[in-house]
Amino acid sequence: MDWSRELIDSLRWLVLAFGISLVVVTTVAWILSRRTRWGKQAWNLAWPCFNPKRSWRPSANLAGILLLTLFSVRMNVLFSFWYNGFYSALQELNTQLVGFFIGLFVLLAAVHVVRSLLTFYIQQAFAIYWRVWLNEHFLQHWLDKQAYYRSQYLASPADNPDQRIQQDIASFVTISLNLSTGLISAVVSMFAFTAILWNLSGPLVVFGFTLPRAMVYLVYLYVLIATSIAFKVGRPLIRLSFLNEQFNASYRYALVRLREFGESVAFYHGERVEAATLGRCFHDVIGNAWDIIFRTLKLSGFNLTIGQAAVIFPFMVQLPRYLSRQIELGDVMQTGNAFGQVQEALSFFRESYETFAGYRAVLDRLSGFLDSIHAANALPSLRVEPQGARVAVSGLTVRRPDATILVADLTLDVSTHQPLLVRGPSGVGKTTLLRAIAGLWPFAEGAVIRPTGTNSLFLSQKAYLPIGSLREAMYYPMAAEENDRADEILRQCQLGHLAGRLDEEANWSQRLSPGEQQRLAFGRTLLNKPIAVFLDEATAAMDEGLEEAMYRLLRSQLPETVVVSVGHRSTLKPLHRFELFLSGQGKWQLKTL
Repeated sequence: MDWSRELIDSLRWLVLAFGISLVVVTTVAWILSRRTRWGKQAWNLAWPCFNPKRSWRPSANLAGILLLTLFSVRMNVLFSFWYNGFYSALQELNTQLVGFFIGLFVLLAAVHVVRSLLTFYIQQAFAIYWRVWLNEHFLQHWLDKQAYYRSQYLASPADNPDQRIQQDIASFVTISLNLSTGLISAVVSMFAFTAILWNLSGPLVVFGFTLPRAMVYLVYLYVLIATSIAFKVGRPLIRLSFLNEQFNASYRYALVRLREFGESVAFYHGERVEAATLGRCFHDVIGNAWDIIFRTLKLSGFNLTIGQAAVIFPFMVQLPRYLSRQIELGDVMQTGNAFGQVQEALSFFRESYETFAGYRAVLDRLSGFLDSIHAANALPSLRVEPQGARVAVSGLTVRRPDATILVADLTLDVSTHQPLLVRGPSGVGKTTLLRAIAGLWPFAEGAVIRPTGTNSLFLSQKAYLPIGSLREAMYYPMAAEENDRADEILRQCQLGHLAGRLDEEANWSQRLSPGEQQRLAFGRTLLNKPIAVFLDEATAAMDEGLEEAMYRLLRSQLPETVVVSVGHRSTLKPLHRFELFLSGQGKWQLKTL
């Protein structure tokens, strides 16, 4: 190697390698996306981010990472020739040449350190950018059209969506970058060091047959056999990795449920049942973990054996040529280095099999999650038409998922000053009717007219309080405002003891009693001032006096708001003008109170 021209030669090599790699990578990615299931999954997950019509920056960042990866390979090639020159100079006892190579090593090492740090930063910065984009992409689809809720009506909804968004996206980004850069580095290294090994390799006599350039053929044969065996040994890891994610997520969800419903479990003294449930979930986690350990032992043991044998193999082959003075010590050392680089490059597929198995599991989970979202969005839903303050339904039929009719051909019109009470036996479909009017229930048809968006407010029996300040919980789903009206409304809702804690952040659903939560929901209604409000057993946790006080407060503060209530208590009748009684099997009756 002519070190005086190496800067120009390396630049030319980088330009040529970058152009070829760009074409090959693009072609291979396109073929994999058309010919393999996992390739199609990866393409569908990645392409929306890298589509040039959206932005050219992600593709430019990937091109920069590709260039730095090729630069790394070129540095390894230069170090390989440095080994040859340095050890040959040592063998010749050439002091001046040894000093030159020591200085050259300092320069190469400095460039190598800068390149390594720059590569690390760019890769990590891009990984963060990609993860942020994917997180927003998935959240948008998950929240859009209320797929997070409607997916429960699918025959096979995606399990543990929280894990898929939080953990699997991060794994997909990290493994995608590691596998792609590792593969490119391996392939380019294979070609670069095969050329070096070809020049250093000599003939080898095997069973009377002379094999020219034996080292090149032996390394490919060596790795080909090892890789085919490793694939067979490691194949079960794909399924085991998928089960590992699923079992861990289910166990974590069971723990979260215990924390969420801790009070109910404590009242029931249900610790033994909960312990049994958690034990079953954890048993699945540990059983699968042992399966992974035993399978990994087999694969890792095989890989370690192959790797250790590859260290001494090239020296044994070249030793006769060195002892007969056909080659120098530098050639032997460069042979060992080049053989190791080719062997490592070819072994990339074998040693990355476990990682690829986990990657396949991540692809299945994320793709399944997207499929679940699309299926939820494809479920039918009633079209809700806004017509000012009017709340009405026409020809509304509501069914169970098994097609059993709950409400048949319902037609009614609720006016501003004539609140409607929906009553009937338990299980007849009162709450389901509200879901249909809200546009959440997919098994219904008919026409619904009501104010849309935050102009309609639905209050359920179990009030939802987001984690944060009490002020934010009161204004939900609107943004909190800094004024004194929240204090006033708390007192009107007989929650004056909370007035001084408006800006205190806590899990208020655990701090407040069910009755306090329901009164807070009435306060939320007063703050948001909806055009229509639908109350589903929204006073069930209050006594009759509080119930009447909350309804009269609602009517006095929001006299123009349309009110529709669902409830069992007869005490609700004097607070409403009309009653819709559902008697089952689709039958209903509307009467004046």
